Amino acid sequence: MNRIKEILKEQGRTQTWLAEKIDKSYVVVTNYCNNNTQPTIPVLRKIAKVLDVDIRELLVPTKK
Repeated sequence: MNRIKEILKEQGRTQTWLAEKIDKSYVVVTNYCNNNTQPTIPVLRKIAKVLDVDIRELLVPTKK
């Protein structure tokens, strides 16, 4: 699972904005944000770069 939707909300950005920045459709980004599908590692890196966050911030930890 990922935290893309949460990060976008924290930054006051929209899914449409992210879709344009990473050259993906709005539907694809919505599926990422709703955890219906997961981005590949290269796409996740691109999202992290665009949002200016560490890639690990986009992921939900599996261990505490």
